[in-house]
Amino acid sequence: MSFSFEIKKKSEEAPLARVGVIHTPHGDISTPAFITVGTKATVKALTPEQVRDYVGAQAVLANTYHLYLQPGDELVQKHGGFAKMMGWHGPTFTDSGGFQVFSLGQALGHGVSKIATSEEISNREAKESKNGEAHEKLATVDDEGVTFRSVIDGSEHRFTPERSMQIQHNLGADMFFAFDECTSPLAPYTYQEESLSRTHAWAKRSLDEHKRLGISESTGKQQALFGVVQGGAYEDLRRLSARTLGKMDFDGYGIGGSFTKEDMATAVRWVCEELPEGKPRHLLGIGEPLDMLLAIENGIDTFDCVAPTRIARNGTLYTYDGRINIKNAEYKTDMSPVSDDESWYSHQFTKAYLCHLFRADEMTASTIASIHNLKFITSLVDDARKHLLAGTFIEFKNAFIKRYYK
Repeated sequence: MSFSFEIKKKSEEAPLARVGVIHTPHGDISTPAFITVGTKATVKALTPEQVRDYVGAQAVLANTYHLYLQPGDELVQKHGGFAKMMGWHGPTFTDSGGFQVFSLGQALGHGVSKIATSEEISNREAKESKNGEAHEKLATVDDEGVTFRSVIDGSEHRFTPERSMQIQHNLGADMFFAFDECTSPLAPYTYQEESLSRTHAWAKRSLDEHKRLGISESTGKQQALFGVVQGGAYEDLRRLSARTLGKMDFDGYGIGGSFTKEDMATAVRWVCEELPEGKPRHLLGIGEPLDMLLAIENGIDTFDCVAPTRIARNGTLYTYDGRINIKNAEYKTDMSPVSDDESWYSHQFTKAYLCHLFRADEMTASTIASIHNLKFITSLVDDARKHLLAGTFIEFKNAFIKRYYK
């Protein structure tokens, strides 16, 4: 089966929202959908069977940068692609390595994350101005590509759009992304504009190299390439990027870059109003419940984020009444189940038991907590899809937000 996307239903109450199906050579993805992250060809602390059966994940996304460094994309190719190597039999994504431009370069230089509040940005700017802070960056950008040092051994490497495509063809994902530059939320308009021009040039180069390479030698299947929209928090740049990439022959589109948390949904709306309607849209690196629901409302089909498993390994759990830290003393004797839903894997365990596992530093703690958090997010998005079909999405969204963020 080749790659395609079909829209099953458009929402009447949220005009940009829709329900669809992405068809891939390794199975279908019902959208909207949360894509579980397996950074190094593994979902941390989980087996592929647990990801499929206990989480209900439809697809997995791996990280191009990390798999290039270790174990190496050529070794992954010898396995028949990263999905076969890790024992995952469903659809797959890989990113382009572009986010590492941000996380090892501008983010390291400014000490900010991909999504920052306006207050965090203002505080950081004031601190840097006052203290004259400087940070050594591990990545530098020029018009041809990115030079970076390995986080493993400090060795120097070079990514270009062409090299990113070659690596991702070796990794063999069903869907992958054009090489782009993810800018800092602190970056001024002039730099955002300069960076956007570079990202558009890289998009064309990525597309040309993808077409030159043809079918993936790892899997023998055709891969789908997504262009990545950038432009920071600026409406004119976001809309320009969406229109520019929309005219290129991409199979789908990613929405990347950094946002102020307050403006994320608005920026997504700008982009989705401009992108071709008949192609899937993926929001890169977004996994907070509120952000996901707002993204769905504004036209996003799929998204990924490491947050559910990252916070799980630190003992933080999602519940419908907000986050809890299961390591806190109040849970040491709490005999209630981790999940109230009897169909969830985590329902069979008490909060007291999971608290004990974390306090005893047992590996099983991370496994149970990760399964729970991924199931929570996956179920939330599945419920959103059901309510879009039923025409009750806005009511569902508002009720969830009122309870979760009370």
